[in-house]
Amino acid sequence: MTKHLIPLLAGSAFVLATPVFGADDDTVERGAYLARAGDCVACHTTEDGKAFAGGLGIESPFGIIYSTNITPDDENGIGDYSEEEFAAALREGERADGANLYPAMPYPSYANLTDDDIHALYVYFMQGVEPVAEKPPQTDLGFPFNQRWGISAWNWLFIDHPTFEPSASNPELTERGRYLVEGLGHCGSCHTPRGFAAQESALDDDGDDYLAGANLGDWWAPSLRGGAGGDGRGIQGWDTQAIVDYLKTGRNAHAVVGGEMTSVVAHSTSHLTDKDLTGIAQYLKSLPANPADEDAPTADARRQAAKETEAHLTAAKNLSDGERLYLDNCAACHLNDGMGAERVFPPLDDNALANADNPTGLIHTILAGAKPPATSTIPAQLPMPGFGWRLSDDEVATLATFVRSAWGNDGDVVDAEQVAEVRDELDDAPLDRAVDPEGELNQTDGED
Repeated sequence: MTKHLIPLLAGSAFVLATPVFGADDDTVERGAYLARAGDCVACHTTEDGKAFAGGLGIESPFGIIYSTNITPDDENGIGDYSEEEFAAALREGERADGANLYPAMPYPSYANLTDDDIHALYVYFMQGVEPVAEKPPQTDLGFPFNQRWGISAWNWLFIDHPTFEPSASNPELTERGRYLVEGLGHCGSCHTPRGFAAQESALDDDGDDYLAGANLGDWWAPSLRGGAGGDGRGIQGWDTQAIVDYLKTGRNAHAVVGGEMTSVVAHSTSHLTDKDLTGIAQYLKSLPANPADEDAPTADARRQAAKETEAHLTAAKNLSDGERLYLDNCAACHLNDGMGAERVFPPLDDNALANADNPTGLIHTILAGAKPPATSTIPAQLPMPGFGWRLSDDEVATLATFVRSAWGNDGDVVDAEQVAEVRDELDDAPLDRAVDPEGELNQTDGED
Protein backbone atom coordinates (compact mmCIF):
# COMPACT_ATOMS: atom_id res chain seq x y z
CA MET A 1 0.00 0.00 0.00
CA THR A 2 2.68 2.47 0.97
CA LYS A 3 5.66 3.81 -0.86
CA HIS A 4 7.73 4.44 2.26
CA LEU A 5 6.60 2.39 5.24
CA ILE A 6 9.63 3.02 7.44
CA PRO A 7 10.71 6.66 7.27
CA LEU A 8 14.30 7.50 8.11
CA LEU A 9 14.16 9.06 11.56
CA ALA A 10 17.90 9.29 11.95
CA GLY A 11 18.98 12.00 14.29
CA SER A 12 15.64 12.30 16.06
CA ALA A 13 15.96 12.80 19.79
CA PHE A 14 13.58 10.14 21.03
CA VAL A 15 14.10 9.66 24.75
CA LEU A 16 11.23 7.74 26.26
CA ALA A 17 10.85 7.63 29.95
CA THR A 18 8.86 4.66 31.20
CA PRO A 19 6.47 5.93 33.86
CA VAL A 20 4.43 3.27 35.59
CA PHE A 21 1.07 4.10 37.10
CA GLY A 22 0.19 1.08 39.20
CA ALA A 23 0.86 -1.47 36.46
CA ASP A 24 2.94 -4.58 36.82
CA ASP A 25 6.52 -3.59 36.03
CA ASP A 26 7.25 -6.77 34.09
CA THR A 27 4.23 -6.30 31.83
CA VAL A 28 5.14 -2.70 31.03
CA GLU A 29 8.73 -3.70 30.34
CA ARG A 30 7.65 -6.56 28.07
CA GLY A 31 5.24 -4.27 26.22
CA ALA A 32 8.02 -1.73 25.73
CA TYR A 33 10.22 -4.46 24.26
CA LEU A 34 7.45 -5.58 21.92
CA ALA A 35 6.92 -1.98 20.80
CA ARG A 36 10.62 -1.94 19.96
CA ALA A 37 10.24 -5.13 17.96
CA GLY A 38 7.34 -3.53 16.07
CA ASP A 39 9.33 -0.31 15.52
CA CYS A 40 6.20 1.65 16.40
CA VAL A 41 8.19 4.83 16.93
CA ALA A 42 9.25 4.93 13.26
CA CYS A 43 5.86 5.90 11.90
CA HIS A 44 4.26 7.51 14.94
CA THR A 45 6.89 10.15 15.75
CA THR A 46 7.97 13.15 13.73
CA GLU A 47 11.59 14.24 13.59
CA ASP A 48 11.26 16.87 16.33
CA GLY A 49 8.06 15.59 17.92
CA LYS A 50 7.26 13.76 21.10
CA ALA A 51 7.39 9.99 21.04
CA PHE A 52 4.28 8.30 19.61
CA ALA A 53 2.42 11.61 19.17
CA GLY A 54 1.89 10.92 15.45
CA GLY A 55 1.81 13.44 12.64
CA LEU A 56 4.47 11.88 10.42
CA GLY A 57 3.55 12.13 6.75
CA ILE A 58 3.98 8.74 5.10
CA GLU A 59 4.19 8.74 1.32
CA SER A 60 1.93 6.33 -0.51
CA PRO A 61 0.98 5.94 -4.18
CA PHE A 62 -2.33 7.60 -3.30
CA GLY A 63 -1.10 10.59 -1.31
CA ILE A 64 0.27 11.47 2.11
CA ILE A 65 -1.05 9.43 5.04
CA TYR A 66 -0.45 11.01 8.46
CA SER A 67 0.23 8.71 11.38
CA THR A 68 -2.01 8.88 14.42
CA ASN A 69 -1.27 9.83 18.01
CA ILE A 70 -0.94 6.55 19.92
CA THR A 71 -0.16 8.03 23.32
CA PRO A 72 -2.77 7.53 26.09
CA ASP A 73 -4.20 11.03 25.70
CA ASP A 74 -7.99 10.71 25.91
CA GLU A 75 -8.83 13.37 23.33
CA ASN A 76 -6.03 13.17 20.76
CA GLY A 77 -4.64 9.68 21.27
CA ILE A 78 -5.85 6.24 22.28
CA GLY A 79 -6.40 6.87 25.97
CA ASP A 80 -10.09 5.90 25.81
CA TYR A 81 -9.47 2.67 23.88
CA SER A 82 -10.47 -0.53 25.62
CA GLU A 83 -8.11 -3.46 25.24
CA GLU A 84 -10.58 -5.03 22.81
CA GLU A 85 -10.58 -1.88 20.67
CA PHE A 86 -6.79 -1.71 20.86
CA ALA A 87 -6.60 -5.32 19.63
CA ALA A 88 -8.99 -4.55 16.76
CA ALA A 89 -6.79 -1.65 15.64
CA LEU A 90 -3.67 -3.81 15.63
CA ARG A 91 -5.15 -6.96 14.10
CA GLU A 92 -7.96 -5.65 11.91
CA GLY A 93 -7.08 -2.03 11.20
CA GLU A 94 -10.27 -0.79 12.84
CA ARG A 95 -10.39 2.38 14.93
CA ALA A 96 -12.42 2.63 18.12
CA ASP A 97 -15.08 4.59 16.22
CA GLY A 98 -15.42 1.75 13.71
CA ALA A 99 -13.65 3.50 10.82
CA ASN A 100 -10.94 1.70 8.90
CA LEU A 101 -7.28 2.54 9.24
CA TYR A 102 -5.27 2.79 6.04
CA PRO A 103 -2.96 -0.19 5.46
CA ALA A 104 0.05 2.07 5.95
CA MET A 105 -0.54 0.68 9.43
CA PRO A 106 0.82 -2.89 9.07
CA TYR A 107 -2.20 -4.58 10.60
CA PRO A 108 -2.06 -7.32 7.94
CA SER A 109 1.14 -8.45 9.72
CA TYR A 110 0.07 -7.59 13.27
CA ALA A 111 -2.95 -9.85 12.82
CA ASN A 112 -0.81 -12.77 13.99
CA LEU A 113 -0.10 -11.27 17.45
CA THR A 114 -1.00 -13.42 20.42
CA ASP A 115 -3.44 -12.30 23.08
CA ASP A 116 -0.63 -12.13 25.66
CA ASP A 117 1.44 -9.81 23.49
CA ILE A 118 -1.58 -7.63 22.69
CA HIS A 119 -2.16 -7.31 26.43
CA ALA A 120 1.46 -6.37 27.14
CA LEU A 121 1.42 -3.76 24.39
CA TYR A 122 -1.84 -2.34 25.68
CA VAL A 123 -0.53 -2.03 29.24
CA TYR A 124 2.65 -0.38 27.96
CA PHE A 125 0.92 2.19 25.78
CA MET A 126 -1.67 2.99 28.44
CA GLN A 127 0.60 3.05 31.48
CA GLY A 128 4.15 3.24 30.22
CA VAL A 129 3.90 6.06 27.67
CA GLU A 130 3.48 9.74 28.49
CA PRO A 131 0.19 11.21 27.17
CA VAL A 132 0.68 13.93 24.54
CA ALA A 133 -2.16 16.38 23.94
CA GLU A 134 -1.37 17.03 20.29
CA LYS A 135 -3.70 16.43 17.36
CA PRO A 136 -1.88 15.23 14.22
CA PRO A 137 -2.84 16.51 10.76
CA GLN A 138 -5.77 14.71 9.20
CA THR A 139 -5.16 12.41 6.24
CA ASP A 140 -6.96 13.89 3.23
CA LEU A 141 -6.61 11.66 0.19
CA GLY A 142 -8.39 12.32 -3.07
CA PHE A 143 -11.43 10.38 -4.27
CA PRO A 144 -11.90 7.39 -4.17
CA PHE A 145 -9.11 6.75 -1.66
CA ASN A 146 -10.76 9.01 0.90
CA GLN A 147 -13.63 6.52 1.14
CA ARG A 148 -12.42 4.45 4.07
CA TRP A 149 -15.37 2.05 3.80
CA GLY A 150 -13.74 0.69 0.65
CA ILE A 151 -10.87 -0.64 2.74
CA SER A 152 -13.29 -3.24 4.13
CA ALA A 153 -13.45 -4.83 0.67
CA TRP A 154 -9.64 -4.65 0.38
CA ASN A 155 -9.33 -6.38 3.76
CA TRP A 156 -11.80 -9.07 2.75
CA LEU A 157 -9.92 -9.76 -0.47
CA PHE A 158 -6.37 -9.71 0.78
CA ILE A 159 -6.07 -10.11 4.55
CA ASP A 160 -6.07 -13.66 5.88
CA HIS A 161 -3.42 -13.88 8.59
CA PRO A 162 -4.59 -15.84 11.63
CA THR A 163 -3.23 -15.52 15.16
CA PHE A 164 0.15 -17.19 15.42
CA GLU A 165 0.28 -20.89 16.21
CA PRO A 166 3.76 -22.42 16.53
CA SER A 167 4.53 -25.39 14.33
CA ALA A 168 5.89 -28.53 15.95
CA SER A 169 7.92 -29.23 12.79
CA ASN A 170 10.38 -26.40 13.50
CA PRO A 171 12.65 -25.77 16.49
CA GLU A 172 11.12 -23.50 19.13
CA LEU A 173 13.64 -20.72 18.52
CA THR A 174 13.02 -20.79 14.76
CA GLU A 175 9.29 -20.48 15.42
CA ARG A 176 9.95 -17.50 17.66
CA GLY A 177 11.79 -15.95 14.73
CA ARG A 178 8.88 -16.70 12.39
CA TYR A 179 6.50 -15.01 14.81
CA LEU A 180 8.62 -11.86 14.95
CA VAL A 181 9.29 -11.71 11.19
CA GLU A 182 5.70 -12.33 10.09
CA GLY A 183 4.16 -10.26 12.86
CA LEU A 184 5.66 -7.40 14.84
CA GLY A 185 8.69 -7.07 12.57
CA HIS A 186 6.31 -6.75 9.57
CA CYS A 187 9.30 -7.52 7.34
CA GLY A 188 7.02 -8.39 4.45
CA SER A 189 5.79 -4.79 4.27
CA CYS A 190 9.03 -3.86 2.53
CA HIS A 191 10.58 -7.11 1.33
CA THR A 192 7.55 -8.82 -0.27
CA PRO A 193 6.35 -7.87 -3.78
CA ARG A 194 2.95 -6.22 -4.04
CA GLY A 195 0.06 -7.05 -6.29
CA PHE A 196 -2.26 -5.04 -8.53
CA ALA A 197 -4.08 -3.46 -5.55
CA ALA A 198 -0.84 -2.71 -3.66
CA GLN A 199 -1.42 -5.71 -1.41
CA GLU A 200 1.46 -7.88 -0.21
CA SER A 201 1.47 -10.90 -2.50
CA ALA A 202 2.03 -13.17 0.50
CA LEU A 203 1.73 -12.58 4.24
CA ASP A 204 3.60 -15.68 5.35
CA ASP A 205 5.86 -18.41 4.05
CA ASP A 206 2.97 -20.31 2.47
CA GLY A 207 3.63 -18.07 -0.54
CA ASP A 208 6.80 -18.29 -2.65
CA ASP A 209 6.82 -14.50 -3.01
CA TYR A 210 7.08 -13.94 0.72
CA LEU A 211 10.23 -11.88 1.48
CA ALA A 212 11.42 -12.46 -2.10
CA GLY A 213 12.53 -8.82 -2.52
CA ALA A 214 10.62 -5.74 -3.65
CA ASN A 215 10.96 -2.12 -4.66
CA LEU A 216 10.37 0.18 -1.72
CA GLY A 217 9.79 3.50 -3.38
CA ASP A 218 13.08 4.12 -5.13
CA TRP A 219 15.12 1.55 -3.22
CA TRP A 220 15.44 -2.18 -3.62
CA ALA A 221 14.56 -4.14 -0.47
CA PRO A 222 16.46 -7.39 -1.16
CA SER A 223 15.27 -10.93 -0.73
CA LEU A 224 15.37 -12.27 2.82
CA ARG A 225 14.93 -15.87 1.73
CA GLY A 226 18.19 -17.29 3.02
CA GLY A 227 18.17 -20.92 1.93
CA ALA A 228 21.04 -22.36 -0.08
CA GLY A 229 21.19 -22.38 -3.87
CA GLY A 230 18.85 -20.35 -6.00
CA ASP A 231 20.02 -17.08 -7.48
CA GLY A 232 22.74 -16.50 -4.89
CA ARG A 233 21.45 -12.99 -4.17
CA GLY A 234 20.10 -11.31 -1.05
CA ILE A 235 21.21 -12.96 2.18
CA GLN A 236 21.70 -16.45 0.77
CA GLY A 237 25.45 -16.34 1.33
CA TRP A 238 25.07 -15.18 4.95
CA ASP A 239 25.23 -17.60 7.84
CA THR A 240 23.06 -17.23 10.94
CA GLN A 241 25.61 -15.17 12.84
CA ALA A 242 26.05 -12.77 9.92
CA ILE A 243 22.29 -12.04 9.97
CA VAL A 244 22.40 -11.52 13.74
CA ASP A 245 25.36 -9.14 13.37
CA TYR A 246 23.61 -7.13 10.66
CA LEU A 247 20.41 -6.70 12.67
CA LYS A 248 22.28 -5.91 15.89
CA THR A 249 24.94 -3.54 14.52
CA GLY A 250 23.98 -2.69 10.93
CA ARG A 251 27.19 -4.33 9.70
CA ASN A 252 28.64 -7.72 8.92
CA ALA A 253 31.20 -9.24 6.58
CA HIS A 254 28.82 -8.87 3.61
CA ALA A 255 27.11 -5.51 3.96
CA VAL A 256 26.66 -2.22 5.81
CA VAL A 257 23.10 -1.04 6.30
CA GLY A 258 21.80 1.83 4.18
CA GLY A 259 18.58 3.54 3.20
CA GLU A 260 15.49 3.14 5.33
CA MET A 261 16.81 -0.02 6.99
CA THR A 262 19.18 2.28 8.89
CA SER A 263 16.29 3.46 11.06
CA VAL A 264 15.06 -0.09 11.62
CA VAL A 265 18.43 -1.15 12.99
CA ALA A 266 18.88 2.02 15.05
CA HIS A 267 15.47 2.05 16.72
CA SER A 268 14.34 -1.57 16.62
CA THR A 269 16.51 -4.60 15.85
CA SER A 270 19.65 -3.37 17.63
CA HIS A 271 17.64 -3.45 20.87
CA LEU A 272 16.36 -7.03 20.54
CA THR A 273 17.91 -9.82 22.55
CA ASP A 274 20.53 -12.00 20.93
CA LYS A 275 18.19 -14.94 21.39
CA ASP A 276 15.40 -13.27 19.41
CA LEU A 277 17.83 -12.15 16.71
CA THR A 278 19.11 -15.71 16.42
CA GLY A 279 15.55 -16.96 16.05
CA ILE A 280 14.92 -14.44 13.27
CA ALA A 281 18.13 -15.50 11.54
CA GLN A 282 17.29 -19.19 11.80
CA TYR A 283 13.85 -18.58 10.35
CA LEU A 284 15.16 -16.57 7.41
CA LYS A 285 17.74 -19.27 6.68
CA SER A 286 14.93 -21.84 6.62
CA LEU A 287 13.15 -20.15 3.70
CA PRO A 288 13.91 -21.65 0.27
CA ALA A 289 15.98 -19.36 -1.91
CA ASN A 290 14.59 -17.49 -4.89
CA PRO A 291 15.10 -19.57 -8.05
CA ALA A 292 17.87 -18.44 -10.36
CA ASP A 293 17.05 -17.01 -13.79
CA GLU A 294 17.96 -19.27 -16.69
CA ASP A 295 20.53 -16.78 -17.99
CA ALA A 296 22.01 -15.92 -14.58
CA PRO A 297 25.81 -16.31 -14.39
CA THR A 298 27.07 -19.26 -12.41
CA ALA A 299 29.08 -18.86 -9.22
CA ASP A 300 32.22 -19.94 -11.12
CA ALA A 301 31.56 -17.36 -13.83
CA ARG A 302 31.12 -14.62 -11.23
CA ARG A 303 34.36 -15.58 -9.51
CA GLN A 304 36.25 -15.51 -12.81
CA ALA A 305 34.78 -12.11 -13.68
CA ALA A 306 35.81 -10.80 -10.26
CA LYS A 307 39.40 -11.90 -10.80
CA GLU A 308 39.51 -10.25 -14.22
CA THR A 309 38.11 -6.95 -12.89
CA GLU A 310 40.61 -6.89 -10.03
CA ALA A 311 43.53 -7.65 -12.33
CA HIS A 312 42.56 -4.90 -14.79
CA LEU A 313 42.12 -2.29 -12.08
CA THR A 314 45.43 -3.25 -10.50
CA ALA A 315 47.29 -3.04 -13.82
CA ALA A 316 45.68 0.40 -14.40
CA LYS A 317 46.27 0.28 -18.18
CA ASN A 318 43.79 1.06 -20.94
CA LEU A 319 41.16 1.99 -18.37
CA SER A 320 37.59 2.71 -19.33
CA ASP A 321 35.95 5.90 -18.02
CA GLY A 322 34.07 3.84 -15.44
CA GLU A 323 37.23 2.11 -14.22
CA ARG A 324 39.05 5.45 -13.95
CA LEU A 325 36.19 6.98 -11.97
CA TYR A 326 36.17 3.98 -9.66
CA LEU A 327 39.91 4.16 -8.99
CA ASP A 328 39.74 7.92 -8.41
CA ASN A 329 36.72 7.89 -6.08
CA CYS A 330 36.00 4.45 -4.67
CA ALA A 331 38.96 2.07 -4.68
CA ALA A 332 40.65 3.50 -1.60
CA CYS A 333 37.82 2.12 0.55
CA HIS A 334 36.21 -0.62 -1.55
CA LEU A 335 39.53 -1.87 -3.01
CA ASN A 336 40.32 -3.24 -6.45
CA ASP A 337 38.71 -6.56 -5.65
CA GLY A 338 35.49 -4.79 -4.70
CA MET A 339 35.45 -6.47 -1.30
CA GLY A 340 35.95 -3.40 0.89
CA ALA A 341 36.76 -3.79 4.57
CA GLU A 342 34.70 -6.06 6.77
CA ARG A 343 32.12 -4.20 8.93
CA VAL A 344 33.43 -0.85 7.67
CA PHE A 345 33.24 -0.51 3.87
CA PRO A 346 30.75 -2.91 2.29
CA PRO A 347 31.73 -5.15 -0.61
CA LEU A 348 30.51 -4.08 -4.04
CA ASP A 349 31.10 -7.49 -5.58
CA ASP A 350 27.70 -9.24 -5.49
CA ASN A 351 26.19 -6.24 -3.71
CA ALA A 352 22.37 -6.35 -3.62
CA LEU A 353 22.01 -2.62 -4.26
CA ALA A 354 24.42 -2.76 -7.21
CA ASN A 355 22.57 -5.68 -8.80
CA ALA A 356 19.03 -4.42 -8.23
CA ASP A 357 16.85 -3.95 -11.29
CA ASN A 358 16.19 -0.41 -10.10
CA PRO A 359 19.53 1.46 -9.80
CA THR A 360 18.09 4.40 -7.86
CA GLY A 361 19.39 3.26 -4.47
CA LEU A 362 22.94 2.96 -5.81
CA ILE A 363 22.69 6.37 -7.51
CA HIS A 364 21.38 7.91 -4.28
CA THR A 365 24.31 6.46 -2.34
CA ILE A 366 26.90 7.73 -4.81
CA LEU A 367 25.38 11.22 -4.81
CA ALA A 368 24.55 11.65 -1.13
CA GLY A 369 26.69 9.10 0.66
CA ALA A 370 25.52 6.93 3.52
CA LYS A 371 25.88 6.71 7.27
CA PRO A 372 25.30 3.52 9.27
CA PRO A 373 23.60 3.76 12.66
CA ALA A 374 25.50 4.18 15.88
CA THR A 375 24.50 1.28 18.11
CA SER A 376 25.52 0.31 21.63
CA THR A 377 27.65 -2.48 20.15
CA ILE A 378 29.36 -0.35 17.48
CA PRO A 379 28.99 3.36 18.29
CA ALA A 380 31.34 4.50 15.49
CA GLN A 381 29.53 5.45 12.28
CA LEU A 382 32.29 5.91 9.64
CA PRO A 383 30.08 7.55 7.01
CA MET A 384 30.58 7.31 3.28
CA PRO A 385 30.81 10.80 1.75
CA GLY A 386 28.58 11.83 -1.10
CA PHE A 387 30.12 12.57 -4.49
CA GLY A 388 27.31 14.61 -5.96
CA TRP A 389 29.29 17.82 -5.50
CA ARG A 390 32.20 16.63 -7.63
CA LEU A 391 30.72 14.27 -10.22
CA SER A 392 28.41 15.24 -13.06
CA ASP A 393 25.29 13.27 -13.96
CA ASP A 394 27.18 11.61 -16.83
CA GLU A 395 30.06 10.67 -14.54
CA VAL A 396 27.77 9.21 -11.87
CA ALA A 397 25.95 7.21 -14.55
CA THR A 398 29.27 5.92 -15.91
CA LEU A 399 30.53 5.02 -12.44
CA ALA A 400 27.27 3.30 -11.47
CA THR A 401 27.26 1.34 -14.72
CA PHE A 402 30.79 0.12 -14.02
CA VAL A 403 29.93 -0.95 -10.47
CA ARG A 404 26.83 -2.77 -11.74
CA SER A 405 28.85 -4.71 -14.33
CA ALA A 406 32.23 -5.24 -12.63
CA TRP A 407 33.44 -8.30 -10.70
CA GLY A 408 30.48 -10.71 -10.73
CA ASN A 409 27.71 -8.12 -10.93
CA ASP A 410 25.10 -8.19 -13.69
CA GLY A 411 23.11 -4.96 -13.36
CA ASP A 412 21.91 -2.96 -16.36
CA VAL A 413 23.34 0.29 -17.72
CA VAL A 414 22.57 3.54 -15.89
CA ASP A 415 21.95 6.74 -17.86
CA ALA A 416 22.39 10.41 -16.96
CA GLU A 417 18.63 11.06 -16.93
CA GLN A 418 18.18 8.57 -14.10
CA VAL A 419 20.93 10.33 -12.15
CA ALA A 420 19.37 13.74 -12.78
CA GLU A 421 16.03 12.56 -11.39
CA VAL A 422 17.63 11.34 -8.17
CA ARG A 423 19.68 14.53 -7.88
CA ASP A 424 16.52 16.63 -8.21
CA GLU A 425 14.81 14.60 -5.47
CA LEU A 426 17.80 15.06 -3.19
CA ASP A 427 17.81 18.79 -3.83
CA ASP A 428 14.17 18.96 -2.76
CA ALA A 429 14.65 16.76 0.32
CA PRO A 430 16.01 17.75 3.76
CA LEU A 431 19.66 17.02 4.43
CA ASP A 432 20.51 13.49 5.51
CA ARG A 433 20.42 13.11 9.27
CA ALA A 434 22.84 11.02 11.27
CA VAL A 435 21.50 8.49 13.73
CA ASP A 436 22.17 10.02 17.15
CA PRO A 437 23.29 7.44 19.72
CA GLU A 438 21.84 9.73 22.42
CA GLY A 439 18.49 9.81 20.67
CA GLU A 440 17.49 6.28 21.52
CA LEU A 441 14.39 4.87 23.13
CA ASN A 442 15.80 4.06 26.56
CA GLN A 443 13.72 1.00 27.31
CA THR A 444 15.90 -2.07 26.94
CA ASP A 445 19.57 -2.71 26.50
CA GLY A 446 19.10 -5.50 23.99
CA GLU A 447 21.17 -7.99 25.92
CA ASP A 448 20.21 -11.53 26.87
